[in-house]
Amino acid sequence: MRNVPSTTALRAFEAASRHLNFQQAAEELNVTPGAVSRQIQSLEGQLGGALFLRHHKRVELTPLGRRYADEIRAPLQQLSEATSRIKGEQQSHAISVCAYPSFAIRWFIPRWGRFYDSHPQIDLRLTTTLNPADFDSGTYHMAIQVLPDGGPRPGLRARKLLEIDTFPVCSPEVARTIASPGDLASATLLHGNPRPRDWPRWCKAAGAGGFDATRGLRFESLNLTYQAAIEGLGVAIGLEPLVEEDLKHGRLVRLFDAVRRSNHPFYLVYPDASADDPNVAALTEWLIEEGNVDQS
Repeated sequence: MRNVPSTTALRAFEAASRHLNFQQAAEELNVTPGAVSRQIQSLEGQLGGALFLRHHKRVELTPLGRRYADEIRAPLQQLSEATSRIKGEQQSHAISVCAYPSFAIRWFIPRWGRFYDSHPQIDLRLTTTLNPADFDSGTYHMAIQVLPDGGPRPGLRARKLLEIDTFPVCSPEVARTIASPGDLASATLLHGNPRPRDWPRWCKAAGAGGFDATRGLRFESLNLTYQAAIEGLGVAIGLEPLVEEDLKHGRLVRLFDAVRRSNHPFYLVYPDASADDPNVAALTEWLIEEGNVDQS
């Protein structure tokens, strides 16, 4: 295929042959008129003849130019259509996932690279929200969320991803000032607005009382709450899947042995219509495997 010109030259010529104006062709292709002229000169050199008659303020096709324009227009259109078709097929591999911001940052994103390594053909798109995913809009293929009592609504399927064990966490410096649950009475408690009842629920489960478990500092997100704990502002209730990296690297330490398991684990939720999608199935199985590794 040594006689095939560059597609850049062909596109420049095709645009110029329609407009009969190098300036307008350049604007269409988002290049300079000089670049269009050079590409056409290169093409003329390869063909061995002039494609345009160049006048002071206009150009016109030569007989060779008219013939060549007629010959290449259909193949270029076929190339354009083939590119659009393949691009659309590739985009059909995209999976849109919705998750809570803290879950996305602290659990999903650190594992994303492993998913891509094993499934490079799947384009994964992640959106965060504190609200339940709106599957009716067709925006999402899957959501990672806790379920309301009674499970998912009709038309949705759910698979358990992770249990949620909760316990107090703080910086190593703050931990040195707390020897027993009774010391929490004089500690600053940190609360995340998305889960305002975690402290009272843990205290009840652990039998820790004698202080107001609702007092302390409040933050808009769990991410901010955990960062405040890392910075030594006080003690937070950690969700094990979300603080495991901080515990592993010593940014946070766990206080006491008492653990409260939430009644609402993290679930993978997806519409019935997505159940037969092989890409959704691949992501689901991979996430389940990752969750099993974490809690094995």
